[in-house]
Amino acid sequence: MRSTSIIFGLLALASAMHATQALATTGKGCLRVINVDPSDQLWLRAAPHLTARIVMGITPGGPAVIHLDAKCVPFALPYAKRWCPVSIYSDDGRFKGFVKAHFVQGSECP
Repeated sequence: MRSTSIIFGLLALASAMHATQALATTGKGCLRVINVDPSDQLWLRAAPHLTARIVMGITPGGPAVIHLDAKCVPFALPYAKRWCPVSIYSDDGRFKGFVKAHFVQGSECP
């Protein structure tokens, strides 16, 4: 009887962990592209500087979900000049990198 309780407890824990991971991109914590012409793209870069390798382009209003992974840095700079670490979820997969804070704004995750 005790082993059955343990098994059900472990299953419940595994289910809760899976649900938490699935909700990682819902609610607050996402970004949307701003200050970029609809015919242009926001560049996701591999590192937080303008000469870093471009990982991908993000189309304003496009289907990709932009999740803010941590606070935009460095704190000593005005917000618009900071770099934001993000994860991009798109049809092509998940990509990690940095975007310039000037080109994104807080948004609800889908």
